[in-house]
Amino acid sequence: MAILSYITLIGFVVAIILHTSKKTPLGAFHLRQVLGLIVTGMAFGMCVIALVFIPILGWLVIAAGWISMLVLVVMGFIGAVTGQQKPVPVLGEHYQKWFANVFT
Repeated sequence: MAILSYITLIGFVVAIILHTSKKTPLGAFHLRQVLGLIVTGMAFGMCVIALVFIPILGWLVIAAGWISMLVLVVMGFIGAVTGQQKPVPVLGEHYQKWFANVFT
C-alpha cells in the first residue's frame, strides 16, 4: 500500500481502498505523506496562476516548485520501498500532525 500510494492519483485511491481492509502503520504513514503532497501540489498550482504572468522570474519559481515537488515524491517513494517511516523534508512532520486522524 505504501508504494502504491505514490504511483499516480489512481494508485493513491487504490491504496486507500486496500488500506481500509488491512490497516498497517506503514501504509497509514505513507498515505498521510502522499495526501500532504497532493494538498501542497494543489496549493502551489493555485499560486502558479499569478506567477505565470511574471516573465522569467515567475517561470523559474514555477519550475523550481514543480522540481521540488517531484524530488519530495521520489524521496517519499524511496522511503516506502525501503519500508521506512521517514517523513519527506520540510513538511513531512507537519503532514503527520495535520492528518493524524486520517487513515488510522
